[in-house]
Amino acid sequence: MKYSSRLIILTMFIASLPALADVSLPAIFADHMVLQRNTPLNVWGTANAGEKVIVNLGKNSKTIIADQDGNWIVSMPSMPANERQSHKLTIIGNNKIVLKNILIGDVWIGSGQSNMEWQLKGTLKGKEFITAANHSNIRLFHIPKTRAKKPAKDVKTTWKECTPENIPNFSAVLYHFGKKIHKEVGVPIGLINSSWGGSPIEPWTITKKSSGNMYNGMIAPITKFAVRGTIWYQGETNVIQKNGLAYNGKMKDLILGWRDAFNNHDMPFYFVQIAPWGNKRYADGQLPALWEAQVATLKIPHTGMIVTTDLVDNINDIHPRNKHDVGDRLARWALAKDYLKKDVTYSGPLYKNMLIKGNEIQITFAHALAGLKSRDGKPLSEFAIAGTAGKFVPAKAVISGSTVIVSAKNINSPKHVRFGWHRSANPNLINTEGLPASPFQTNNWTGGTAE
Repeated sequence: MKYSSRLIILTMFIASLPALADVSLPAIFADHMVLQRNTPLNVWGTANAGEKVIVNLGKNSKTIIADQDGNWIVSMPSMPANERQSHKLTIIGNNKIVLKNILIGDVWIGSGQSNMEWQLKGTLKGKEFITAANHSNIRLFHIPKTRAKKPAKDVKTTWKECTPENIPNFSAVLYHFGKKIHKEVGVPIGLINSSWGGSPIEPWTITKKSSGNMYNGMIAPITKFAVRGTIWYQGETNVIQKNGLAYNGKMKDLILGWRDAFNNHDMPFYFVQIAPWGNKRYADGQLPALWEAQVATLKIPHTGMIVTTDLVDNINDIHPRNKHDVGDRLARWALAKDYLKKDVTYSGPLYKNMLIKGNEIQITFAHALAGLKSRDGKPLSEFAIAGTAGKFVPAKAVISGSTVIVSAKNINSPKHVRFGWHRSANPNLINTEGLPASPFQTNNWTGGTAE
C-alpha cells in the first residue's frame, strides 16, 4: 500500500474517533463568584460524552460521568458563610479548570425594567456612593440584555468584585440592597442583575405552558444556581398597557414560575410599588389599580412590598433618582423576614379594614402598632371620602393611635375612603419609623398586608 493511501486511511480512522471536548462551565461559574451558603450547590457544565469529570470545592470532591450529550451536573455539600476565607473550585476532565477567590454567602437576583436597571452613576449622590464602593466581599454579576425563543443554557458575562471601577454601571437599587444586607449581616453577598428597561412583566414570566423570551435569555441559564431570593422593580409598562388589577395574576405567575424554576418554593420575592408619575400616558385610574394589584400580591407567602410615594423628586420623571432609599427599604424586608432581625420595621402602613361610625370612617392599618404620624407635620393629606351618592370629596383625616378617623362636613352617611388614589400621589401619612403608607381605596379592596 502506498504511503499516501495509508495516510488517508489513518486520517479517516482518526476522524472517526470521538472528539476530546474540553470540560467547560457556564459563565455563572467564574473567579470572584459568590456561592449560596447552607444549601446543596449545583455545579454543571459540558464535556466529552462518557468523560469522567472531577469537581473539587473546598474540602469536598465528587466525580461524575458526562452523559451521551456531554452534559454533567453534581450536587456539592452545603457550606457555611465565611467572610475571611476564599475557596477554589477545580474541575478536572480532559483538561483542568481552576476558579479562584470564591466566597460563600448569600446570592440575590435583581430584575425588572428601567428603575431596576438604572445605573448607580445616574442617581442621587451617585458619585459619593461610587467613591465609597470598596466592598471586597460584595460581588457583581450583570447579565446582558438577551432574548431567546427557548430557554438558553448560558449568558455572556462574568463576576466582578465591587469596586469604584466596577460599580458605576451596575443596578443602583440592587447595589444598595446588597450593601445594606452586607453591612447588617456580615456575610459575603453576590448580586445578579438581570433587568431590561421598558420591559413588561410577560417576557419575564414562565408558566407550565410557556416561557417569555427575556426569561429564556436572562433567567433560565441561572436557574440551577442556588440563590437566596429576588427583588423586583417593574410595572410601569403594564400601567401604560392598562393592565390594572389584572397585574396581580401576572405577578403570581412570575413569582410561582420562578420559584418552580429555581426549585425553591419559599424563595423570597420582594418588590417595589412603582412610584407616582404625572404623565398622562398613565390613563386615569390605571396606576392606582396596579398599585392595588401589587398590594394584593402580598397575599402570596414570602413576598414583601415597599412604597415609594415619598421618594419622587420630579413627578414628571418616571425614573426617581433616589435609589438608595429604595434599596434600603427592600433590604428591610429581607433583614426582618430572612435574617430574622427583630428590631427592623419592614413595611409602611397598609390598609387593613374600615369601620363606619356615624358620619366618620375609622381606618385601621397594619404595620402601625407603634403609631402613625404626618411626614411633614402638616394635617394628613390626600384622603377623600364618599357618601351614598358615590362622589368623593376631600376629607379631614385625624390620627388616633394606629387608626385614622376620616370625615367631611357635607358627608353624613359615609361609605368609602380613598387615599393617594391618583397618578401624582404624594401623601404624608407615615408610621413612626418614617415609612410611608400605601395608597388604597375601601370599595371591594383586594390587597393583602403580609403580616
